[in-house]
Amino acid sequence: MRDRGAADALGLVLIAPAILALALLVISLGRGVDATAQIRSAAESAAQAAALERDPSAAGEAARRAAESMLADSSTCDRPTVVTVYPPTPPAGATVNVGVVRVTVTCRVSDRGVEVIRQPYDESVTAVATIDYFRARR
Repeated sequence: MRDRGAADALGLVLIAPAILALALLVISLGRGVDATAQIRSAAESAAQAAALERDPSAAGEAARRAAESMLADSSTCDRPTVVTVYPPTPPAGATVNVGVVRVTVTCRVSDRGVEVIRQPYDESVTAVATIDYFRARR
């Protein structure tokens, strides 16, 4: 029998970088999916918080607080921005403000440790929530 030590070592040298690159790709994709899910959850929570408020300024503040508290870990989402679109005020004489509130959460997603595969990118998610008729009454 011949000694195949040199051939096995050469095979390992050729295959090891490919396996490492594949592992980094899987980690990077997993982090991206996780970040998107967290941002989507924060946007939905922010929309629900805004829908419970009775005026646009309070709705915007409630949405911002809800999103920032859910995205407090900067390793996933760095410097989130929250834009709240509250329906216009009701016409004179009307006492009810109904409709939907739209909240968009945008932030920079970082893949710390695997920047070779994917650079940081901006992720933006929009969520809507219905303003409850009875909650909207003054």
